[in-house]
Amino acid sequence: MEVHLIDGTYELFRHFYAWPSMRDANGNEIGAVKGVLASILAMVKEGATHIGVATDHVIESFRNDLWPGYKTGAGIDPDLWSQFPLLEEALQAMGIVTWAMENEEADDALASAAHIAAQDARVTRVLICTPDKDLSQCVQGTRVVQMDRRKREIRDEAGVIAKFGVPPASIPDYLALVGDTADGYPGLRGWGAKGTAAVLAKFSHLEAIPQEAADWQLAIANPRGMNETLRTNWDNAILFRTLARLKTDLPLFTNVDQLHWTGPTAAFEAIGTRLDKAKVTKSPKQR
Repeated sequence: MEVHLIDGTYELFRHFYAWPSMRDANGNEIGAVKGVLASILAMVKEGATHIGVATDHVIESFRNDLWPGYKTGAGIDPDLWSQFPLLEEALQAMGIVTWAMENEEADDALASAAHIAAQDARVTRVLICTPDKDLSQCVQGTRVVQMDRRKREIRDEAGVIAKFGVPPASIPDYLALVGDTADGYPGLRGWGAKGTAAVLAKFSHLEAIPQEAADWQLAIANPRGMNETLRTNWDNAILFRTLARLKTDLPLFTNVDQLHWTGPTAAFEAIGTRLDKAKVTKSPKQR
């Protein structure tokens, strides 16, 4: 069997900006929720049987306590933000296992779910459905892969190396050094993508990088400057890696059979009727 793990937060954002605005009888924006449900139903029609969806019920997480600049819910369109509870309610009514995250993030749930599912010998492939580079650290060979549903692309371990220049296990170290503007931490000055990939392709993790740049033996432009920056900002590098490293030990489920979709619950009829009666009010939003 294949297991599909879906980034509900990403999907809600994607459909909010791709679908036209739609409002229910009470004037509430629901277009993005309708889009996400239609997308998941399409997956089922294409053969998906075991599905789990993770959402950021609360955008802030334990990482905000570690780094003051970490991403928050500031600036999210109110019409988008208001749809998170409805999406979670609709998915559950639809019979889809849903993890609405509060202290941790949706990415942590996806990483943990992938770890659990990969332990089951019956699972032939785990597809983590998100283009988010953070999740590249969870890829394992061709067994646990990332799927960009919008581009219809699948990235296995060879694909991660081709894209970032480092294997999945080094992704947290890579992000610690180059930074992640989407998540709100800057990385280290002078550590660009190419140089970082060259260093980590040889040494894999921060702790393995030699203290002296002369020992690096790498063809990069400014090894001494990079080394100095790393040593001066070592604590931040370790902190940023902590921010980038996803949890894989959340007890979300005990058996992949719990992810088997068997159809909607009785509660879905009312939600389905509400979504069906929604009226288009304007074209897709601009970012």
